Amino acid sequence: MIRVLVALLVITAAMMASAQTTKPAARATSVEDTIRARVEERFGAKPTSVRLMPFGLYEVTIGTEIAYVDKEVAYLFVGRVVDSKSKEDLTQARRDELMIVDYKALPFDQAVKIVRGDGSRQFAVFADPNCPYCKRFEKDLVNMKNVTIYTFLYPILSQDSFERARGIWCAKDRAASWNELMLDGKVPAAAAADCKHPLQQNLALGQSLEVSGTPTIIFTDGRRLPGAVGVDRIEAGLSRAAAKK
Repeated sequence: MIRVLVALLVITAAMMASAQTTKPAARATSVEDTIRARVEERFGAKPTSVRLMPFGLYEVTIGTEIAYVDKEVAYLFVGRVVDSKSKEDLTQARRDELMIVDYKALPFDQAVKIVRGDGSRQFAVFADPNCPYCKRFEKDLVNMKNVTIYTFLYPILSQDSFERARGIWCAKDRAASWNELMLDGKVPAAAAADCKHPLQQNLALGQSLEVSGTPTIIFTDGRRLPGAVGVDRIEAGLSRAAAKK
């Protein structure tokens, strides 16, 4: 009997020692991880996110770009997916999410500040001083009340745009100089050679945010609205942003 007990103790000790030295099993690779690896291997781009969609394909995002792949990454689809029942463009809705900007992180000291009324509502806009759509847009903004507008001078159309933007930034009253040009066509005086300006920083900022055209509005909720849209759409954007606070 004693010999049996001793044998059991020896076996138990050996099993415990073996359990302590055994390495933990590696985490099983998920489908999403496999897709990430295959997309990077086959297309040379590392996915930002991968998620299964209701229609059976996997959505792959690379920055703000969106594509869809099958489980094996045998096929890659680029295009819009629309919900046939709700008519919602699922791809555009997702892209809007990816394009959201951290509004509070914007360098407002690099923008021309215009206040109308009590200035209680605010938004930012990227604009080129030679952009005809921006001029039409500014004429619509005159009718808005109680807003603060931060205009980032974004001279992407020509060298003349850059020089006019410099003149506006270096003017004694930047807001007045901007309004005079956009509303009345009065060209600002040439800036002094030693006048410091943030135009290069604004260009870099716009590129990092993928601002490809002017005007482009950014609301406080981070949503953006491109083009010379009417006041009604701006008001809708302001209301939506306010509701999210």
